[in-house]
Amino acid sequence: MENRTATKERILDSALTLFAEKGYDGVGVDFIAEKSGLKGPSLYKHFKGKEEILDTLISRVENYYEVNFGSEMHPGKIPSSMEELIDISLKRIQFSLHDDVIRKTRRILTMEQFRSERIARLATRYNLENIQGMYCKIFQEMMDAGMMRRDDPTLLSLSFVAPITLLIQMCDREPEREQEAMERIREYLHHFADEYAIRL
Repeated sequence: MENRTATKERILDSALTLFAEKGYDGVGVDFIAEKSGLKGPSLYKHFKGKEEILDTLISRVENYYEVNFGSEMHPGKIPSSMEELIDISLKRIQFSLHDDVIRKTRRILTMEQFRSERIARLATRYNLENIQGMYCKIFQEMMDAGMMRRDDPTLLSLSFVAPITLLIQMCDREPEREQEAMERIREYLHHFADEYAIRL
């Protein structure tokens, strides 16, 4: 017999997929229950309704993202060179592009940001502020360690993150252009490293 926690996780996995495919308003509680292998009323033993499912999904994904990608509070390993900055950044980009949970979440945020002020704020935090804040800390530490030329880390992180975010969004809309996007991202990362590396 499946335990309560496993059932809740199954409901959340089903809801994530359905919200990403049909939008929040396009999915009813009964449909989520059916996709989870439950009868409609059984779902209410685990969640009060669709809003609580969405709230729980958001919390779960934020934790998942912080553990697997990083955040302003937990930026992960500080690169020991510009080459390592490129490598770590490429791994984060590949994770963003290919991790199923992250791709589906980004799709939900894109669709729902115009329906909900809360989702709009979350989309801004997820797509810009969190990543910019994380790289701001990374760049500050790399500057302090003498690996990067001094500049305003807030502006520098914005100029670093913005074009990459736009190219990832292009891949979401036009997945057939991923190879082109990755070539442009690699060129950009190497250009950035050349511009800001301190030459000994």
